[in-house]
Amino acid sequence: MSAVLEETVETMADVLERLGHVPADRVLTRPQPGTATEKDLLRLPNDVRRMCELVDGTLVVKAMGAPESAIAAVLLMILGRHPGLSKVAAFLGPDGLTRYFGDQIRMPDVAVILRSRLPGGKLPKEQICPVPPDLAVEILSPGNTEKEIERKLGDFFASEVRLVWIVDPQSRTVRVYTSAQEFTEFGEDDTLDGGDVLPGFTLSIRDWFDEAE
Repeated sequence: MSAVLEETVETMADVLERLGHVPADRVLTRPQPGTATEKDLLRLPNDVRRMCELVDGTLVVKAMGAPESAIAAVLLMILGRHPGLSKVAAFLGPDGLTRYFGDQIRMPDVAVILRSRLPGGKLPKEQICPVPPDLAVEILSPGNTEKEIERKLGDFFASEVRLVWIVDPQSRTVRVYTSAQEFTEFGEDDTLDGGDVLPGFTLSIRDWFDEAE
């Protein structure tokens, strides 16, 4: 019987590995990891819920500090003031809950959803947006792990996200992914564009980072 238990009981080490080796202090243990639901997520106090994702039935606190928050805020401002962009796309910030393939609930630091994919061209009233973004932006924090980001990329592209930006504030670089494995890296002297998602949109990486400082 002990052999059967060893095969079926998941340890915290197993949970952390499945989540991408995130630090244990980012995993909520109530409800028990692997058993949490959307209702559990929505029942959390607002200040906690705004920082939690639901991954494989586990509530995981996002790693995000003030510098990363500022970079996300500046990008949202840039997107909002670009002529005509808000008419074709809706924008969500770091606390915008979005549903992904496999009942994962993620919160990219910035999410861009084309209005043509939204009912009536508007964001639904639900607390969790059922439409994954066309562009997802993740800003790396010291608490993120490489495996965690790999897992997020897999979840994003399994949900038909078309474009992902992984932003590294330390190196002032941006990796632009068009699939979970294919990316191009840009430095602070380069200019990003919106690709097929946001044609005509461009962004100086240097100006973006400078405005967030």
